[in-house]
Amino acid sequence: MFTRRNGLKCTLALAATAAAARPGLFSPAHAAAEPVFKVPPLGYGFDALEPYVDTATMTIHHDRHHGAYVAALNGLVEKYPGLATTAPVALLTDLATVPEAVRGPVRNNLGGHWNHSFFWELMTPGGAKEPSGELKTAIDSAFGSPAKLIEKVNAAGLGHFGSGWAWLIVDKLGKLDIVSTPNQDTPLEQGAQRVVLGVDVWEHAYYLKYQNKRADYLAAWWNTVNWDRAAANFAKAPV
Repeated sequence: MFTRRNGLKCTLALAATAAAARPGLFSPAHAAAEPVFKVPPLGYGFDALEPYVDTATMTIHHDRHHGAYVAALNGLVEKYPGLATTAPVALLTDLATVPEAVRGPVRNNLGGHWNHSFFWELMTPGGAKEPSGELKTAIDSAFGSPAKLIEKVNAAGLGHFGSGWAWLIVDKLGKLDIVSTPNQDTPLEQGAQRVVLGVDVWEHAYYLKYQNKRADYLAAWWNTVNWDRAAANFAKAPV
């Protein structure tokens, strides 16, 4: 029988359920039923970038290294469910919004996931040999030619001490620029409006084939670049 008391109990129960469904961004929560973040498929075979990037490196890099960042990230989601509902770009652009206690793990693992997801799409077998259209015009204006751009990105990659990345970005002023980031930091935190391309210079990206010859890896890597994807990245709206 429905009574005022029963109605009040029902209302309180529904309110409690709704409140539980709206945890704060970094409020503790129970484990998610299934992983929220997943390693995206390559879209091409592990052997597709041979001889420039070898099959073993692609397999280990994609499944194990990227997989480790995703596993750790899903572990964070179990404690801080807001990570699953807040756009990664928003968090990585302003890491100061992330509590200090978890900021390092978010930077490393969400950054590693974002960087690698970007990287896989930036490579393709049998792609164009150089940029075209508006991207080429912008590269010619900023650097003189695609060849000069490649020289400068390679210099950034070679000059980076230890693990990290070299990037071509559109900066705060709307101009093309080349930057490098350590570890799994992203150029988003540096204020990049758009990220056009990036190359992984962690040793795990090249050591099986090139050993300590990072210069040889960088020279070969440009044969894998998906310039159509880079052009699409250049054409995106600012972050």
